[in-house]
Amino acid sequence: MGDMRQRAIDIFMAGVKAADPFDAVNASLDGVTPPAQIIAVGKAARLMAKAALTAFPGVPCIVVTNYENAQMLNGAQIFAAGHPVPDENGAEAARAVMRALNTADGPVLALISGGGSALLPAPAGSMTLADKAAVNALLLGAGLDIGAMNLVRQQLSELKGGGFLRHAAPNKVTALILSDVIGDDLAAIASGPTVGPIGTPQEAIEILKRADIWDKTPAAVQFYLQSKAPTGDLPRATNVLVGSNAQSVAAMAYKAGNARVLSQPVEGDVADAARYICDHAGPGITVWGGETTVVLRGSGQGGRNQELVLRIALEAKQRGWRDYLCLQGGSDGRDGPTNAAGGIVDQDTLIQISGVQELLNNNDSYAALEQANALLMTGPTGTNVADLGVMIRPA
Repeated sequence: MGDMRQRAIDIFMAGVKAADPFDAVNASLDGVTPPAQIIAVGKAARLMAKAALTAFPGVPCIVVTNYENAQMLNGAQIFAAGHPVPDENGAEAARAVMRALNTADGPVLALISGGGSALLPAPAGSMTLADKAAVNALLLGAGLDIGAMNLVRQQLSELKGGGFLRHAAPNKVTALILSDVIGDDLAAIASGPTVGPIGTPQEAIEILKRADIWDKTPAAVQFYLQSKAPTGDLPRATNVLVGSNAQSVAAMAYKAGNARVLSQPVEGDVADAARYICDHAGPGITVWGGETTVVLRGSGQGGRNQELVLRIALEAKQRGWRDYLCLQGGSDGRDGPTNAAGGIVDQDTLIQISGVQELLNNNDSYAALEQANALLMTGPTGTNVADLGVMIRPA
């Protein structure tokens, strides 16, 4: 089983490596106008900025990334900020970004990656950071997909949904984008700072109401959404996709050899996703990508990848699988508010967990997997292209 475990890890890491931010940016700089300002935002921001500064040394550069990935970079001003819940350091970073955009004296190179939405909070109107953080926490706990969450976030921000372009105008903006969104909708990645909004204030209100969290939304947010005036035409930008979940899944399949690739991304509720994976993971190696959702009902610790892989273990037991191994992890190396990337389970995992159903009911997948030494611990990877999974079932 040790060989299967290492094989799965090697396949997963091939997917992570395929999303290397430095390589992705470095391969995409031909033809980019030398910028007067570089702004890098997201979990992959530091390595993306490193590539840009290698090509354009001496250009002023701001990097906004999560605490785990925040390291010094020569020539760059680094801001470490909160993720997944925005914090004051992120708000300070947003103010610095807006100042830099407002005063840039030439083209701007934007380097955008997943996580940028939470890392760069710029509350619009009279909203406070506490208001934005409260909404973000409500969204995260409601089981909404990333598209719905980002539609709401865009409507509450000075920078999201094309706001970045308004502050940069009249300067030209080129954005190199590393996608953590399944389907690669550029308007949804980091809430689309260099792309037009994906919805309207009214649609944001409807999402909050359907999720039954409108009444819990801060009054300042409700007032802003109900009174927000339509925005004018948005300045144009050149947006280039430089990496994605699909590319990483292809790299995993190549590493595995003769692997099956699930035809549809793994999305939606984790329980449904577990059944879908087990329905389609036949003998041999199966790989997939996606981003599931979890409805928070308890007070435990975990993340969508840990909960998904634990539910796969339960599903496999119910189906009588006797020999398998499944790895599910976040490409960024961090699943939810934990230090684990995800989990690795096999036919013996559940035997080592006491009270697995109670732990799941409390959204305490971390504690469950920890009992079985089944946590996937990679450390921060410096990239983010959503989630990746591997199933090995010897023929």
